[in-house]
Amino acid sequence: MIKVHNTLSNKKEEFKPQKENFVSMYVCGVTPYDEVHLGHARAYVVFDIIKRHLLKRGYKVKHVQNFTNVDDKIIKRSLERNIKPNELAQTYIDDYFAQTDKLNILKAEIYPRVTQMIPEIISFVKELIDKKFAYEVDGDVYFSVAKFKDYGKLSKKKLDDLKAGARVGICNDKIAACDFALWKKTKENEPQEASWESPWGKGRPGWHIECSVMSSNLLGDTIDIHGGGQDLIFPHHENEIAQSEAKTGKPFVKYWIHNGFVTVNKEKMSKSLNNFFTLKTIFEKYDPRVVRYYLLTQHYSSPLDFSDAGLETAKNTLQGMDDAYLRLLSSTKESAKEITDKDLLDLQENFLQALDDDFNSEKALSYLHELKNTILKELFIAKLQRLVQLKKLYEDLAETSLGILLPKEQNNNDELQKLLKDRNEARKDKNWAESDRIRNIIDEKGYKIVDNKDGSSVLMKKI
Repeated sequence: MIKVHNTLSNKKEEFKPQKENFVSMYVCGVTPYDEVHLGHARAYVVFDIIKRHLLKRGYKVKHVQNFTNVDDKIIKRSLERNIKPNELAQTYIDDYFAQTDKLNILKAEIYPRVTQMIPEIISFVKELIDKKFAYEVDGDVYFSVAKFKDYGKLSKKKLDDLKAGARVGICNDKIAACDFALWKKTKENEPQEASWESPWGKGRPGWHIECSVMSSNLLGDTIDIHGGGQDLIFPHHENEIAQSEAKTGKPFVKYWIHNGFVTVNKEKMSKSLNNFFTLKTIFEKYDPRVVRYYLLTQHYSSPLDFSDAGLETAKNTLQGMDDAYLRLLSSTKESAKEITDKDLLDLQENFLQALDDDFNSEKALSYLHELKNTILKELFIAKLQRLVQLKKLYEDLAETSLGILLPKEQNNNDELQKLLKDRNEARKDKNWAESDRIRNIIDEKGYKIVDNKDGSSVLMKKI
């Protein structure tokens, strides 16, 4: 039984999707006006783990993740660079895939873009106006928050306590300061490519309406899982609930899931504080496998404090895990059809139950380390059938469930293989000076030698 902490109820609940073996999942995507950073990576690795575990437990998952490819920030940046907004957005959409692919994140089934759904957005806004939940002021359309009696149920904010501010927006023409934009009138300096004809004049969608329209059109009026970072709880997800439920009269989402912030020196990583780190920059220093492992070391709802020390620890830990796996791989290339040994079945079930319990990757990793220790303990005493099962289980837990790509033996480099052969001969002759000299050459080329007790050696690329 899977249990999920639902932000809406602020409780851990048994997970029961609307359809028995089918899960609809919508995850808020990036606004592509700059390079993807570690904060983005945490969210998408978190929901990747959720998706992988749902698939492992036998569910079919329809996963939608949007791109907000028209937005104030995109327009501002495109004007600064004197290029079209869609060209700027495409540049950073390409960067998103280039960087997140390195993290081994499963692709969503659909990646809708706001600009692909303008007619549906206009129709949605018109219906809200017809139902008296929205009103127009000189080409702008606003949602009347006071008309939606459950406003604040996700964020636990009371309408009377909300004050106008940077995230809410201030406009003298609005009925109330808390009312938010559904449609924005085109301003004089804005490019024509970022505006569309509507019943209220030329303009473009507001931020919140986009996700309601894309999710309802692609997944239905009520979806099973909706999520993103904690910073989206208010106002974005709160406003999505208001406009969606005002239109349909149905519950918008069954389970709201939000990941914790990435912090730097205990402050939230953000572009406004100029303390964010792009994935491209991080990958120049750390292998993406290390970054993914690092992101799994804390429960998704807890803050994760970014530091080089944390990444170095993750790097050294993962190197040790790679070491154990490659020793095992050098002992058997066979694959088991199934796990039959009781202790391994118990460990597998403990691992899966850790993920059943609100997708606890931190606890799941502890069972992966337990398996690693078992491998090192039994490597040269266990029978082949046992080694084959150990290999299958490690691959299932590490790569299939946690998405940690496994290392490969470096067998396709003739120069390295000759060096390894020469070193093995030196070891056989007990020429330790020559053996160490060759090891240093291999080390300088960025590879590590894993020596097995049986005298064999394996090359692995250092991370």
